Amino acid sequence: MRIACVGYRDWSINIYKNLQMNTDHQFLMQLSKEDFSKNEIEEFDPDFVLFYGWSDIISSNLIDNFQCLMLHPSPLPKYRGGSPLQNQIIRGELDSAVSIFLMDDGIDTGPIAKQAYLSLKGSIEEIFSRIELIGYELTKEILSDGVQFVVQKHEQATLFNRRKPHESEITLDELQSKSAEYLENKIRMLQGPYPKPYITTCNKTRLYIHEVSTTEKD
Repeated sequence: MRIACVGYRDWSINIYKNLQMNTDHQFLMQLSKEDFSKNEIEEFDPDFVLFYGWSDIISSNLIDNFQCLMLHPSPLPKYRGGSPLQNQIIRGELDSAVSIFLMDDGIDTGPIAKQAYLSLKGSIEEIFSRIELIGYELTKEILSDGVQFVVQKHEQATLFNRRKPHESEITLDELQSKSAEYLENKIRMLQGPYPKPYITTCNKTRLYIHEVSTTEKD
């Protein structure tokens, strides 16, 4: 089987390299935005194109002519759209899923190939480690066992926009009105590689917050 792997995020690259090392398929690796080449993919003529963690628009020619798979860290059809981890964590979600779906011309609307439970507890690094492991196992199953796609229940869908860097600010209003749990979630969801959470001080300097913990009130 011929597999084209397109991505630039560390966790997606790790999934691709594990597949390359531990399966017998033939791979085309495009592991940065600069490496991406639609023509090279078409010449390779893959059975699957993996676009894990990819956030740019993909040509309809690729989507229409190849089985293009995307990994989305949410229990699709819920939390479609950008910043799925952040939009779940800031709303207090602890139970999520890794969803691998067939891309179409919608936003995370294609039929599901595989879906498995994902915990959103812990640091963003721990969550990425889980995504990496689950994504690798699910993809290996797809490549070895084949796949039967399941149409999403579109009537249950929720859609969220990608968060902007200015939304990483912890405002005075939030400090006064939000719970410790909310603030802890906002800080832990915005560690690298995301725009780090910050407080703007009286002289307009940004104080970035790298770690947070909470304790019960005496």
